[in-house]
Amino acid sequence: MKGNIFGLPFSPDNAELILVPAPWEVTVSYHDGTANGPQAILDASLQVDHFLQDIPDAWKLGVSMLPIPADMLEENKKLRNWSREHLARIENGETISPDDVVLSKINEACENFNIYIKSVTQGYLKQGKLVALVGGDHSTPLGFLRALSEQHPRFGILQIDAHADLRRSYEGFTHSHASIMYNALKIPAVGKLVQVGVRDYCAEEMDVIHRAMGRITTFFDDDLKAYAYQGKTWYAQCDEIIKQLPPLVYISFDIDGLDPKLCPNTGTPVPGGLEFQQVTYLLKKLVLSGKKIIGFDLNEVAPGNDDWDANVGARLLYQLCHWMGASQGKLALRKS
Repeated sequence: MKGNIFGLPFSPDNAELILVPAPWEVTVSYHDGTANGPQAILDASLQVDHFLQDIPDAWKLGVSMLPIPADMLEENKKLRNWSREHLARIENGETISPDDVVLSKINEACENFNIYIKSVTQGYLKQGKLVALVGGDHSTPLGFLRALSEQHPRFGILQIDAHADLRRSYEGFTHSHASIMYNALKIPAVGKLVQVGVRDYCAEEMDVIHRAMGRITTFFDDDLKAYAYQGKTWYAQCDEIIKQLPPLVYISFDIDGLDPKLCPNTGTPVPGGLEFQQVTYLLKKLVLSGKKIIGFDLNEVAPGNDDWDANVGARLLYQLCHWMGASQGKLALRKS
């Protein structure tokens, strides 16, 4: 059905899984464009075939994306212009106080955005729906995580990302995309953070990892590659990743966790990363292990001048939706 995500004949009323679009990129620090991610993924999703080898009846889950809010896009555009001015002042060597008027307004608006996302996701969770978020930059899921924490007293986050995102703040932005996991760890219900594919990080973030006393386990991309070169299979490495996770898992997927040949227009691409099939294999093993996916986000998809990033993003989104449904017992896996 044209206009619906993946062309599926579902609305928010009769769908089992609700996708919440979050076209927001106020604090991005390099290239922008990810605010256009939800629309680009929606457009590209019509080219996705519905059959999955491991989940033959995947399309029956019922997935619907909420309308992309035009007022949010306008607010994002205005604030993005302010943040560009703020970043230019930093680049010119100005010392900016945390109480700076423009910076304070941006931080306040980002917290209001988090409150909005929490309200929307919480409403659908209370209806018994499965919920996921489509960004936007990686700051966008914080409100969703807060909503989930009121439903689940303990869960873990599986973060697939090129970056650790553990900065206390970045460039003065308290809700920076580079701080999402630092902010997520303030939520008491988040008992464990497992990071996969990280290959771009700073000394401050390494200190956070070392001081976490086991609450954070990071599978650095360099180490994953080194083990592979030594003959350790992805099968065995997936087992180690999954063993670190509790029974309930939230997946936070920054598209730059993939090899940048799959997402060349993302805001902060980094050499290295995972292949698409490595990710889908990890999702499959996660579900077969008995872990339950309670929610996810997909973010940092920036369409660029062609459809490549959006096509990859749409196919990744389809996989995430249906492995989540399978983990919740709403879809049957193929009998081997």
